[in-house]
Amino acid sequence: MDYRDIIYETDGRVAFITLNRPEKLNALSNNLRGEVMDAMKEAEHDTEIGVIVLKGAGRAFSAGYDLSPARAAGTGDLVNPRSQLPETLTTHPGPQSWARHVVMTNWTIWELAKPVVAQVHGHCLAGGTELATICDFRIVADDAQIGYPPVRAMTTMDMMWSPWHLPPAKAREFAYVGDSFSGTEMARLGWANYSVPTDQLDEFTDQFARRMSHIDSDMLMYSKRAVNRQYESMGIRHGLASGTEIQALSALRPAADDWARHVAEDGLKGALEWRDGPFRDFRGAYDSAPKDRAIAGTQSD
Repeated sequence: MDYRDIIYETDGRVAFITLNRPEKLNALSNNLRGEVMDAMKEAEHDTEIGVIVLKGAGRAFSAGYDLSPARAAGTGDLVNPRSQLPETLTTHPGPQSWARHVVMTNWTIWELAKPVVAQVHGHCLAGGTELATICDFRIVADDAQIGYPPVRAMTTMDMMWSPWHLPPAKAREFAYVGDSFSGTEMARLGWANYSVPTDQLDEFTDQFARRMSHIDSDMLMYSKRAVNRQYESMGIRHGLASGTEIQALSALRPAADDWARHVAEDGLKGALEWRDGPFRDFRGAYDSAPKDRAIAGTQSD
């Protein structure tokens, strides 16, 4: 299969899937996500493969979902021809269905028969955190930046994973404020298995994956299934589904219109500067970002 937005490679018992939109910091377009899920199934079907590594080309793992109009330009065999979304056996009709679609797509990796290791460097933001979190393991660069800035002005997290992977106080901080946490901190909190210097990330992840690949694939499948079913008995499927409904409600709050207005008037980059300006990070670090803007929904700015 020829892919446009990812690279698929195999080496012995390990398959490597590389997000390959480096000029866009691997923003997750519909086509890219469809290709990722197809490559996951290709690796699952290959009897020679025991472990899958998911990583990003360029300066980042992924800066999150592609917010540009091009995101909807998902065409080809790997997106549903009706919805232009990665296939989930429904076209997700009706308003505010994005988060539901995201979670249903990510369950593909959850149910995959083979373990997936996310190798995270640079920015891992918003949807990038959701993609990394649904993997079985996460190995991160010490200086990686993991966060969910859309909660500052857009909506709640599409996939409310933080209560499942972080201590309660930090889960709230992550989900409420949108600040980034370093790879070192995320390993300390338990989200990542290991945090290593950036120049050692490739080698460490490769060794981790190959060590696990010495176990036969059926054993790995049953171990993964056994752990997953424990989380399901604790309610993870219900919890994440409920989170998608809250996300839809958050998109309908009065202040949500401010985000759409800034996108329409100032373009996506300008809207991101408005969102992050008071926080002075991400696009808010630019001199042109409004550092003292009014709270969304309170007045025109």
